Amino acid sequence: MGAGSAVASGQPSAPGPAAPPPPSTVSAPAGHDVTLRLGQEAAVQGKDLTVRYVRVVSDSRCRPNMTCIWQGEATLAFLLKEPGRGEGTTAELHSGPRTGPQETTFAASRVELVSVSVDGGEATVRIS
Repeated sequence: MGAGSAVASGQPSAPGPAAPPPPSTVSAPAGHDVTLRLGQEAAVQGKDLTVRYVRVVSDSRCRPNMTCIWQGEATLAFLLKEPGRGEGTTAELHSGPRTGPQETTFAASRVELVSVSVDGGEATVRIS
């Protein structure tokens, strides 16, 4: 290292950005509802399929204690993967039918958005 570096001058170096933690994985039986936290994924039992809740794309839902003309919808992004084949895709699912699909198919499975928590931190999906 050069004489001008923090290590050479005896000063502690500034930490770099922390790497994001790997997603936690839960086991999910096919055909049942599973609730995922943001960043968490479900490995579907008996299938080469994982479903990860990636992010909230948009959320126009009416907030608690508010008066709204319509209830609004949330759009969530999910990463769908077949780990054994190395295949994957991203799907955006909607909490209501007005702005887009509530379900998608991938790897001979159907993934349906069942519900979204008020703050968007959790999503319940049904994988069949």
